[in-house]
Amino acid sequence: MRKLAFFAPLAATLAAAAIAQAQAPAPTVNVTIGPELRREVEKLGDRDVSQQIAGLQSEVGKALAQRYPGATANLVLVDLKPNRPTIEQVRRTPGLDPIRSVSIGGAAIKGEIVLADGQTRPVDYSYFTP
Repeated sequence: MRKLAFFAPLAATLAAAAIAQAQAPAPTVNVTIGPELRREVEKLGDRDVSQQIAGLQSEVGKALAQRYPGATANLVLVDLKPNRPTIEQVRRTPGLDPIRSVSIGGAAIKGEIVLADGQTRPVDYSYFTP
């Protein structure tokens, strides 16, 4: 009987949290490729660039869901550098070792986040391996 007494408030709290989360619309993350990067996509490989875009959408979507439910992120992938050769780069340059060849990897992203109330927040993020 004690177990039920403990689980009843927990179940009520979880139900209230689920209702609150269901009411907040899921965030939307739109990612486009910048003009300079668009010229490099063929060299990097469509598959690898698409995977990076999907990963970016997933991570930004999770962060927005926690902090700004109902927000929309409009992002432009300005630069993208792999820290290991992509499949396309290895295919084009046979001397590259997909494991031992290392480069400076990272990405640069610009854009804006539109909050549910209409406010906008600029995004200008860049990180490349030192």
